[in-house]
Amino acid sequence: MSPLSKATPREKPEYMGNIRPTYIKRVAVELVRQFPDEFTADFDHNKAKVSELTDVSTSMMRNRIAGYVTRYKQLVRT
Repeated sequence: MSPLSKATPREKPEYMGNIRPTYIKRVAVELVRQFPDEFTADFDHNKAKVSELTDVSTSMMRNRIAGYVTRYKQLVRT
């Protein structure tokens, strides 16, 4: 048995954030800066706006950008 298998797991903090690739963050923040009145804290609305304003090739990428835009708008509001 390896010594690593006997190690106890570290305690997790109460809140762990989501890790997103830098390009998703960069595109999302750039969209919010260019079109500040187009986005809200509603994911479905932002998903439609991301499709409208960009040429994102996959729905997964669109949803991740829209999700980060939603989270970003919620954080900016508080």
